[in-house]
Amino acid sequence: MATVLKVPEMHCNKCVERITNRLNEEKLDFSVSLNDKTVTINGCDSCVQTAVEALDDLGFTAEK
Repeated sequence: MATVLKVPEMHCNKCVERITNRLNEEKLDFSVSLNDKTVTINGCDSCVQTAVEALDDLGFTAEK
């Protein structure tokens, strides 16, 4: 199951790099789109919650 999170504060490739590094640390299955300003999480609700918390730690607001 894939959940798309909107991340409006994502503005540049450095943002994508920070998000990618952090979500890789959490061992999540995900993809990041700078053009759409989204992060797609492939996994259960727990995986999505982990991603939302990780993004929040980085200073990004994630919206479903």
